[in-house]
Amino acid sequence: MDQNSSVVEVTFQLSQEQPETEQPKSLVKRLWLKFLLVLFVSALIGTLICLGFYSQRKTSEAPVPCTSPACLKVAEHLSAIMDPFSRPCDYFLFTCGAESVSLSRGRQRGRVISNNLTAGLDRRWTDRGKAGGGRRVNKEAENESHRDKTADRLPDRRTALLHTIKEILESPVRNVSMKSVKEKAQRFYNTCRDFKNKESLNSENFLALIQKLGGWVVSRRSTPTDFNETLTLLMSKYNTFPFFSVYVGPDRRELHGNGSQNYIQIDQPDFPTPTDWNSNTNRSIINPQSLRPFYSFCKQLLDLFNVPFSQHCGLYMSLCSTLVTATSPLTYRLSQKLLYHRITIQKLQLLAPAIDWLKSLQAIFHPYSVSQSDFVLLHNLPYIVHLSHTISDWKIKHETMGSDSLHMYMILTLLQTLIPAMDSRFTQTLRNFSTAIGSREEDVPHWRHCVQQTAECFETFLGQVIKEQYAREEAEEMMHDIYTVLKSKVVNLSWREEKTRDLVLNKINSLNARLSVNTEDQLDLNEHYAEVIINEKDYFSNYLQLLVLQQKRMCDLFSGTAQHDVLLISPFLSGNDVIIPVGLFVSPLFHPTYPRAVRYGMLGSIIAKDLLHLLLPNILSQSESPRLESECVWLQYLHRREGPGRSESSSLSQSQQKEVWVQYSALEIALQANAYNKAFQRQSTDTSVSGLFHIHLFLTSFIQASCDSGPNRAFMPFEPSFLVTVLCRNSNFCPKLMTCDNKSQGNPQLC
Repeated sequence: MDQNSSVVEVTFQLSQEQPETEQPKSLVKRLWLKFLLVLFVSALIGTLICLGFYSQRKTSEAPVPCTSPACLKVAEHLSAIMDPFSRPCDYFLFTCGAESVSLSRGRQRGRVISNNLTAGLDRRWTDRGKAGGGRRVNKEAENESHRDKTADRLPDRRTALLHTIKEILESPVRNVSMKSVKEKAQRFYNTCRDFKNKESLNSENFLALIQKLGGWVVSRRSTPTDFNETLTLLMSKYNTFPFFSVYVGPDRRELHGNGSQNYIQIDQPDFPTPTDWNSNTNRSIINPQSLRPFYSFCKQLLDLFNVPFSQHCGLYMSLCSTLVTATSPLTYRLSQKLLYHRITIQKLQLLAPAIDWLKSLQAIFHPYSVSQSDFVLLHNLPYIVHLSHTISDWKIKHETMGSDSLHMYMILTLLQTLIPAMDSRFTQTLRNFSTAIGSREEDVPHWRHCVQQTAECFETFLGQVIKEQYAREEAEEMMHDIYTVLKSKVVNLSWREEKTRDLVLNKINSLNARLSVNTEDQLDLNEHYAEVIINEKDYFSNYLQLLVLQQKRMCDLFSGTAQHDVLLISPFLSGNDVIIPVGLFVSPLFHPTYPRAVRYGMLGSIIAKDLLHLLLPNILSQSESPRLESECVWLQYLHRREGPGRSESSSLSQSQQKEVWVQYSALEIALQANAYNKAFQRQSTDTSVSGLFHIHLFLTSFIQASCDSGPNRAFMPFEPSFLVTVLCRNSNFCPKLMTCDNKSQGNPQLC
């Protein structure tokens, strides 16, 4: 008898048990309602059972493939990765392409690199002269596309970001006005790209410009100028600092560090020639081998203007040599505590009276207020004092010799700033000089140079476009998940001292992780760039606009309203925030359409690694856990490479211990991130890439991302992809055990 028949029988019996006189129509109606209710519940239960059976059947099947253009593109990279579960003995030897082939012939011990003494200091010293970075315009590399699209490894972070910006700048402009910021950015980029094909002799443009600055003594067409007026104009309008550099940043020596207050900072400049340090006299001198190329460089520049160089190059070199003797390397200034010397502008004026400091700084940071009582930070006070004496002496020489050598020196410095916007004769002259002094950088493809220049000019616009198109809610979610799991990882470490543990935990808990572009602080971009006028054909004038915008960015930073550099590719601290650059969230490292396994295995592990380096720089001295974990991982590696019984043949340096722990912890953090754990539930929205899904896809993505280069990559004594073997041995997440038949005896302990 089925369920419905039983319900009918019960209803009939109830109706028979009541006297006919007690069966009003209302009672019959209630019974029929109960019957219908039971019938509905029965049907609902049956439906749920069917859905559950269907759902169970569906989850046992592989998710549907991700067919977005981004997924299809990243599939090309993932398909080239050796499957760790089919080749568990040696898959990790070949992950990073040709660079790792040597690992198959012998264990990599790890190179020793001197510590970067600029770590923790203002990025001015590690990325000095952002405007000057564009001075080297090199020829297009014929095999650039081949290098960027190597099948078995991802492009580095910066290349991936530049390719994304290039796509934005080359995308069609639809339904926008000629005054829109996108149209201005694309116009700037196009004039830069076409500059080599439509090259004009911009020496005339330069000569017209310096006529506004009083002319040029070498051309015998000059008018007397005031030294401080010319210097102020160069610094405030053309982002050129002949005698000292000016930038903005926090005081790194403040007790609480990472403060939100920014100060004007004054440092020694970048001189165009390499210097040698004499530790006996504590003085710098121009490298003797660079003197002849330096003189030739000056002579060739003047020849391009068809003006006699006579004694001018000699005077230029003499002044440069005099100034450089008071400069000192960063290591010396650190030892002598010359960095972050706080002083008022009024007192600075007394110590170095040859410079009109208040007038210069007021012009540089206009329209923001600068007064004599404001503090500035000096990074080499002896140099500033020496500079003042030198300028005073040379002014006296100028009066007796009848030549304004100081003015000529400033104009030559401006010319070096503007070389990227000059014709190829100037760029070739600079390239020859760089080669002669042994400092020539790798050739930069012209498209890459133009993307970098445009990004410096329109970084606020490009940052918001990347945020809107690429780093959407999925980026915010992953960022917070990674940081939450990282904090729990730090809590569970074994600390040497309770006080140190509390200090570190309080610091990490007080910080907020956020993207470098705030959704809440969206600007009216067209209004923000309203004063920027881009010429469709003249790159020289557009480059002058770039210098103005670079100056404006420094002013905004001084006022506390600056946007972060869109070209940044590593997390950093700012006040009470851990800033995750929006430029990290670009393909192929990240895309909103990727399965979560790809997002967390690839970029999630990279961000976790960067955060550990940023927040725990001294972890080995504070906790015993990293050393023990890294040694355990190392023993497992030796066992897998050399077999049992030979695992004590070598040990790791402290730098290697830290890097092994950071890389392995980053893998664990990315795996344990809350958003990724949800993906293990095999939701109906899950997708696959290259036939892989869930944990298998996560691990393959991590293996691909493990080739990520960085300043600490050299300290990794083996391919980071081997960490998958360790993870699978220490957990039950992997789809199957990674056993190695020919080396399966005497397994080391679990980590």
